[in-house]
Amino acid sequence: MPEPEATGTERNTASPGTTPDSPPPTGGLSPRSVAAWVLVALIGAIGWGVLALSRGEEISAAWLLAAALGSYAIGYRFYARFISDRVLKVDKTRATPAERLDNGVDFHPTDRRVLFGHHFAAVAGAGPLVGPVLAAQMGYLPGTIWIVAGVIFAGAVQDMVTLFFSTRRDGRSLGQMARDEIGPVGGAAALIAVFAIMIILLAVLALVIVNALAHSPWGVFSIGMTIPIALFMGVYLRVLRPGRVTEVSVIGVALLLLAIVAGGWVAESSFASTFTLEKETLVVWMIVYGFIASVLPVWMLLAPRDYLSTFMKVGTIALMAVGVVLAMPTLKMPAVTDFAARGDGPVFAGSMFPFVFITIACGALSGFHSLVSSGTTPKMIQKETQVRVIGYGAMLTESFVAVMAIIAACIIEPGLFFAVNSPAGIVGTTVETASQAVTNFGFAISPDALAQAAKDVEETSLLSRTGGAPTFALGMSQIFSSVIGGAGMKAFWYHFAIMFEALFILTTVDAGTRVGRFMLQDTLGNVHKSFKDISWKPGVWLASAVVVGGWGYFLWVGVKDPLGGINQLFPLFGIANQLLAAVALAVCTTLLVKSGRLKWAWVTGIPLAWDVAVTLTASYQKIFSDDVKVGFFAQRDKYQTGIDAGKVLPPAKNMDEMHTVVTNATVDGALSALFALLVIVVLLDAGRTCFKAISSPESIRLSEVPWTESKIVAPAGLIPTAEERAELAASGLDSGGGRAKEPVA
Repeated sequence: MPEPEATGTERNTASPGTTPDSPPPTGGLSPRSVAAWVLVALIGAIGWGVLALSRGEEISAAWLLAAALGSYAIGYRFYARFISDRVLKVDKTRATPAERLDNGVDFHPTDRRVLFGHHFAAVAGAGPLVGPVLAAQMGYLPGTIWIVAGVIFAGAVQDMVTLFFSTRRDGRSLGQMARDEIGPVGGAAALIAVFAIMIILLAVLALVIVNALAHSPWGVFSIGMTIPIALFMGVYLRVLRPGRVTEVSVIGVALLLLAIVAGGWVAESSFASTFTLEKETLVVWMIVYGFIASVLPVWMLLAPRDYLSTFMKVGTIALMAVGVVLAMPTLKMPAVTDFAARGDGPVFAGSMFPFVFITIACGALSGFHSLVSSGTTPKMIQKETQVRVIGYGAMLTESFVAVMAIIAACIIEPGLFFAVNSPAGIVGTTVETASQAVTNFGFAISPDALAQAAKDVEETSLLSRTGGAPTFALGMSQIFSSVIGGAGMKAFWYHFAIMFEALFILTTVDAGTRVGRFMLQDTLGNVHKSFKDISWKPGVWLASAVVVGGWGYFLWVGVKDPLGGINQLFPLFGIANQLLAAVALAVCTTLLVKSGRLKWAWVTGIPLAWDVAVTLTASYQKIFSDDVKVGFFAQRDKYQTGIDAGKVLPPAKNMDEMHTVVTNATVDGALSALFALLVIVVLLDAGRTCFKAISSPESIRLSEVPWTESKIVAPAGLIPTAEERAELAASGLDSGGGRAKEPVA
């Protein structure tokens, strides 16, 4: 693949006939549209008003839903469009890497509907399902405000802007863009930080899946069947019926629903033992699958499987929203709990600032998303104009998942919430001790109520089912059973939710592995030029093996040793993810300044400043806090003192585990300091580059590839406008778009 030519100034990316500073032509709003958007804004404002002003009373979760949906609609229609048209000036006449470098393996122009499904499935992992559940410890209001405001002004902006700039650079990875645009020092720091953090994130996500699927024949069968279904869909779209997206969608969804139902049959049949897998077996299969998904052509498995998964993900969440409207459950959790001020909550320790933002992570702002936005997606996007629906729109959809998660956590009794999410060392192992502990928190629940809650979902116990996933399943089962089946269906919906969560997360592991392969190949390309061709077979196989081997090793050790492997690094997940977002926003801000968009640098600069304040504060506290529940080194000192005194402190069960805890705390503290230092280096070098770009603009060079005319015609959004339909018809194309057909003589 040829090297991109360096350019010194940003080419006018507006449509022909406009000047660089003139806004691209956009149609005005009709009176009917104005009235509709005013109504949407009012619905959202009323929802926020009810949430903010209600104190000491239960309110319907539907108000939370109204506040979120109204805000999303306004944000997408106006703010995202402003960024796309005015700030980025997307150019529909410019060919994307997918069109120019199409090789049928990694670069492949993909129907925007399929790509939206792939991108959403790739970025929507464990975070939006479990982070908001845990953050509910602080009450429903702080988390909800950050989820909605954070995604509109930070998370979705990061995803869209990163996707745009990567598309302009032949789909370069985030770390490589940092090296090309910030400089060798900041770039090297970014490459090291991004790759190390990515391995940790993938291993954590994989561990969640292993825990969810272990001894679950229903989940293993249903999720396993999505692989052959996806392969069939890929061949169908590529070979049998090219371009028939609607057709293959109907077939794929029907097969997916059949697989889910059949999973229940298998779990009750003699085949159950075949699909009842131990954790170690699941690890092996996940490593094998991750490698294969990384090296196969993207159209064959990854894209169709993610697209298929999106139907289930979005469909289930949408049905939950409908269930909330029909059942009108009330929010039992207070708007703001005492833990928000005290910072001594049993679910996670630390004050509301910064830890509620770190805990929610992916539902509002996620650094992991920038890896996908600079990984698979820019190599598949048909038109620059689609960055809005795919980058911004997919992140809004994930944020809506987070909203449904916080609703699920807050409609169950607070006493049950804290009994489920508090460690056994706090609530004990019996319903009696848990009832007493929760009462001491200020939320009463009887032992009988705790026992009945477990019986309702056919579990022996729900105590200390930490991690957020079981709580989300409880809330989902309560919503669905209120609408369909009543109390008798609660157990079915609970176990369906557990399987749904595993499917939700798995798509981030396969896509993340491929992104990691791109990143490693970009990095190795700085040493050996052959690696710069990301479809070079030896590079593909070697880089995939290294990435899979990295997260696979930590996963394997973590499954074998409760205190080892990824369990050792798990506490770094939230902060590492947000530090990665700081790198992405720093790169985006630098590129806005370098490309002559200084007056718009605040679009990513303000979210960057907020994210840096949150993450560096959290890092400082995790490193230097004297509170053993917060500070890594404080925890190390406590357990080292115990070792010196010959005492065994929980959760350690013997002296060997005491030494392991000391080692883990030391490693986590050291890595926290290292990651924070690397990000600070990136920020300082980015600041130097921006200052140079402002003071000496003539010396700036961009790694953006030259403009090439696009021959593809495709809509910008999921639904074509009247103008786009006319353009497609004139080009002899259906709603999927593609290369314009030559007129018949």
